[in-house]
Amino acid sequence: MEKKTHLAVDSKYSSEKIEKIDTSGTADAAHLQELSGIEQAAASKGAWLISFVISLGGLLFGYDTGYISSVLVTIGTSLGHELTSSEQELVTSLTSGGAFVGAICAGLTADRFGRKMPIWAACVVFVIGTVLQTAAYSVEQFAVGRFVVGLGVGSAAMICPLYISELAPAKYRGRMVAFNNMSVTFGQLFASALGAGFAHVKGEGWRATVGIGAIPAILLGGLLFTCPESPRQLVAHGKMDEAERVLLRLYPGSTEQQRREKMASIELSIHQVTQAMVDDSLWKTFKSIFKNMATLRAVGTACMIMAMSQFSGFNTLMYYSATLFKIVGFNNPTGVAIAVSGANFVFSALLLVVVDRFGRRKILLVTVFGMFVCLTVAAVSFSYIPVDLHTLEVTSDKIGWPAYLLIAMIIIFIGFFASGVATIAWIGTEFIPMEVRAVGTMLNTATCWSSNIIVASTFLSMMKGITPSGAFGFYAGVMFVGWIFIIFCFPEVRGMPLEAVREVFENGFGVKYANKWQRENKEFARMNAQGPAFGH
Repeated sequence: MEKKTHLAVDSKYSSEKIEKIDTSGTADAAHLQELSGIEQAAASKGAWLISFVISLGGLLFGYDTGYISSVLVTIGTSLGHELTSSEQELVTSLTSGGAFVGAICAGLTADRFGRKMPIWAACVVFVIGTVLQTAAYSVEQFAVGRFVVGLGVGSAAMICPLYISELAPAKYRGRMVAFNNMSVTFGQLFASALGAGFAHVKGEGWRATVGIGAIPAILLGGLLFTCPESPRQLVAHGKMDEAERVLLRLYPGSTEQQRREKMASIELSIHQVTQAMVDDSLWKTFKSIFKNMATLRAVGTACMIMAMSQFSGFNTLMYYSATLFKIVGFNNPTGVAIAVSGANFVFSALLLVVVDRFGRRKILLVTVFGMFVCLTVAAVSFSYIPVDLHTLEVTSDKIGWPAYLLIAMIIIFIGFFASGVATIAWIGTEFIPMEVRAVGTMLNTATCWSSNIIVASTFLSMMKGITPSGAFGFYAGVMFVGWIFIIFCFPEVRGMPLEAVREVFENGFGVKYANKWQRENKEFARMNAQGPAFGH
């Protein structure tokens, strides 16, 4: 492979004249630490507080997916009549459709206007959609509100993990992005609990469940004023003084030399394409992903893991958990559905602790295989539950062992999902090179929501068409294929600075290359993957 030479852009931060930096992937650990010395400085508590604020975007995502489950079984005739299965699929999938559009819009604006502006826009749109739903007395208005909320959810889901990954120190990056996903699961749990509580309020209790969703959007919009722009974005747009101030805020114990080295490292990784990022058309940036095979492999791997997370069928459990438990004969389905959200939250919190310690690849190999086993057993369990395929209602008054085994498998499945692919699918943005990160992350998020649309709009129809056993068997098959993909195509980048991750996919899918890097830079990767939760 031909070696590439980067020349530092003239600025006071690279005035020490870094003449030629070899980026062929053969740089040793000492050189890597020279460029990323600031990574060894203690990160401030402010870095974590910023991550907490941005993670309110995850709460928006989680609350929306959480409340619809209880609303579907408690809304009754509030919209003029009982919702049919097709209408339930419509109002559920419209949010995913809106999120698909919102993710694309956020991706098209994130490089030109920074990371914060799309988040503010998402907050405003989310509040508007919430008001439309809360005040709805027809299916049409409720559906429009669901779509508008989706625009906000998609924008936040696309930008927030990207924003966090660019602000986070390498040693905490996995945990900080994992915290964003834990916020998603907390939102789902909170919404399920409220939904179960308001289910006992006669008539219009569901409106309160929906309306409360505007609160985190308002909080996020207000607190975002206290957060800085991404230093990588500031460097890319030539705002060097402001970028140094952000780095000082994130690493208050760092030296001026360390901050200069970090900024030079960022410059060296992006300067050849910075002008293209600012001036090139978005279409040209999009096409560049498909012209460069290394970039295509990086973006494609991230998108594959994201698609796998959606086609696992997890979101059908979040959207339809109360409906599903009603099908198998439980009298308080919204209450039982809390167990689903609770397991999701607990295991996502577990991943927060282990993701940077054990690495993404090992966690995925274990958890995805576990999901495959659980879905297979769930499919078998459903074959023993008598369900009328026309009405999706259980035809027996007794809840036997198959129903209890099904519930157990669903909860264990959610444990595997939440402690693995649920978060790692979003951490996958670390694969994507800086010059196409916003557009690549847009594709990753669009993959999430387009897959989500397919799953949400077909689940009940699949249950009727190929039986519940067939539907869960299909999702099990997807998980097995995904597990094979992880074995051969998912590299371990734990502890790597973002500037080094780009070299991985220059070597095929980089599994062997990444393993070699981890061995040769074991101490550096260990220091970046571990450490105390807070610095000075």
